[in-house]
Amino acid sequence: MAKFLFLSVLFLGISGQAQNANPIEAQVYYSVTDALAATKKATQLNLRDQHLFNVPDRLGELQSLHFINLMKNNLEQWDSSIFMLKELEVLNVKQNGMKYIPKKIGELDQLITIEMSANTISAIPDEIQKLHKLRFLYLSLNSITAIPSVIGECKKLEVLDLDNNQLSNLPESISQLKKLKILHLGNNQFNEFDKQWAQLKALEELNMEYNQLKEFPEEIGLLKNLKIVILNNNKLEQLPVTITQLANLELLLLSNNNIKKLPGDIEKLTKLRTLILVGNPISNVEKERIKKALPDCKVFFD
Repeated sequence: MAKFLFLSVLFLGISGQAQNANPIEAQVYYSVTDALAATKKATQLNLRDQHLFNVPDRLGELQSLHFINLMKNNLEQWDSSIFMLKELEVLNVKQNGMKYIPKKIGELDQLITIEMSANTISAIPDEIQKLHKLRFLYLSLNSITAIPSVIGECKKLEVLDLDNNQLSNLPESISQLKKLKILHLGNNQFNEFDKQWAQLKALEELNMEYNQLKEFPEEIGLLKNLKIVILNNNKLEQLPVTITQLANLELLLLSNNNIKKLPGDIEKLTKLRTLILVGNPISNVEKERIKKALPDCKVFFD
């Protein structure tokens, strides 16, 4: 179990900046009252885990806020005062009871990070296209069934986390996200890796664990910057030969599929450091071949 602990650390890391204020940058306040009483205009407000059912009164007066953390409260409604914070760059409402994202989200056009994981959100409004500065979007553990085509207008997006939703496809416009580095689609209902996603040339991390993938297209070889590929718990029987073109690949997680052997020139993956093949019907002969082909890589079988 310990050998897989680093994966949990990895996933926690991608959302860390949304949860944590930066006390070095500016004073962090833990109540609206204290923030309003400050001699300098408050820019960071952390109301995490304060058992709130409503946003505190006078929140809208904190016009200089850049960061607000409302994580782990009991919020179900969006208070209008949130949308008065026109300088807001980081909005965190993770682990509340939010059922939707209001159209007014488009008014917060300075947003860089949105963290709305672990709510009961079912849809994303088209107004998200107005967030031209948005770089990090976390929407895992919701009930989202479709992504609007206007997502392609968020040209600066670097992280898109959609794990644990009810998605079976993405809009064609996803290929317009030329700066996207991290794409998490695990625990959804995908049957295929769309060939158009191969246009995401900046992609470094791809997670499609716990889906229904039966094959992977040859176009995967075009994503030269991939460092992490996570495909465990699918229905894969083989990998395309082109996966050996991923010269920067460091972690490849393929556990619990139906893979019997890897491509013949797997030794080309010289930067690969961790390969997990637990739960696949791989022969002892093939296991030995893989180990010899990847002498600098830790390979885990059953």
